[in-house]
Amino acid sequence: MSAVRSKICGITRIDDALAAIDAGVDAIGFVFYAKSPRAVNAAQARAIIAALPPFVTTVGLFVNASACELNETLDAVPLDLLQFHGDETPEQCEGYHRPYIKALRVKAGDDIAAACAAYACASGILLDTYVEGVPGGTGQAFDWSLIPQGLSKPIILAGGLSVHNVAQAIAQVQPYAVDVSGGVEMSKGIKDHDKIRAFMQAVRATN
Repeated sequence: MSAVRSKICGITRIDDALAAIDAGVDAIGFVFYAKSPRAVNAAQARAIIAALPPFVTTVGLFVNASACELNETLDAVPLDLLQFHGDETPEQCEGYHRPYIKALRVKAGDDIAAACAAYACASGILLDTYVEGVPGGTGQAFDWSLIPQGLSKPIILAGGLSVHNVAQAIAQVQPYAVDVSGGVEMSKGIKDHDKIRAFMQAVRATN
């Protein structure tokens, strides 16, 4: 298995972003969803990105955003990758001429392979925990055995990951990447730098 990539989502502060990068994270995520306790506005995200060194992927997370809202954000913030976490159709995801990943909230009975086929232009599929009415950031893991083998897209595993279970998750799922937010926080939107370092050490130990 090739080296597992990593993303830390819900970044709201420059020092948290720099701590994540120093620990070896490949990508950082910004939540552009006002109902989230980790939400940032365009000015906040732009200031953080301006402080980043090169070769770090910046990801913008959106939940059923209007085209106007999303285009305004893209005009203001230099994002490398879009993450759609709502009910966006493949056509909606493809309408911004940017690479994107589509998040799926996994529950028993879901056809993950069919979803991968439907979002054929996605760079990858992010698998998160299904909690009714909550688009993400639940802090809960799901049953990884629901993920079939041989999917057609790179899989980013999210949902309740922490230093305590990420090695097991990687061993079982063998994802392309892992995505963590709450598992490396001291409070919502405020990252714990020690937890970030420990999480990344656990990820690297599997590579």
